[in-house]
Amino acid sequence: MDRRKALKNMGLAMGYTVATPTLISIIQSCKSEPAIVWTPDFFTADEGSAVTKLVDIILPKTDTPSASEVNVHLFIDKFANEVMEKEQQDFVKMSMSKFMDKVLADSGKEHIKDITLEDLEPVLAASLKVSKDDKVTNMKMINTYNKAVAAGQEANLDDTVSRFAFADNLRGLTIWGYKTSEYVGEEVLAYLPVPGEYIGCADTQELTGGKAWSL
Repeated sequence: MDRRKALKNMGLAMGYTVATPTLISIIQSCKSEPAIVWTPDFFTADEGSAVTKLVDIILPKTDTPSASEVNVHLFIDKFANEVMEKEQQDFVKMSMSKFMDKVLADSGKEHIKDITLEDLEPVLAASLKVSKDDKVTNMKMINTYNKAVAAGQEANLDDTVSRFAFADNLRGLTIWGYKTSEYVGEEVLAYLPVPGEYIGCADTQELTGGKAWSL
């Protein structure tokens, strides 16, 4: 199945569906800001460069634009900076640090700015390649870690689980940001800027040709 068809049929399953004023403003601010002059607010410049590469590994250019071409990396940076709580921000920084440490160690490089797509891809793939049972175990460990941090207790999280947490969170945010981008909202999903008549007893196939509705 090509990505365009997959996006058309994707429901709102990511769990990030509340269109708060802050979220709406973030989405709107990411429409036209040129990525070439992007200065991250939450990530460092080198981390921002790595995130840009990572989102394009997750959603590369096919019959639809790549994630960075619709500014998903800007969206993630703004969301982390403006919406996440301090504890969430700290967790992202910690888990990203563990992820990048692995990339640097495996690539033999010293600086994040020198990391390439080829360096990032195997670590991302390995971090996401977990069984259902392992994912459940990882989530329990992450939850225990976050509860300990919230209680002001000393907490440690296994490096492998930390890398999984970063990769899994980034994948979810990438898909969410991509689906809420202007291009996907208007060109791929069913888009109706001015609501028409209400039809209460019709399925999606009949109303939109099988497309999920754009937010």
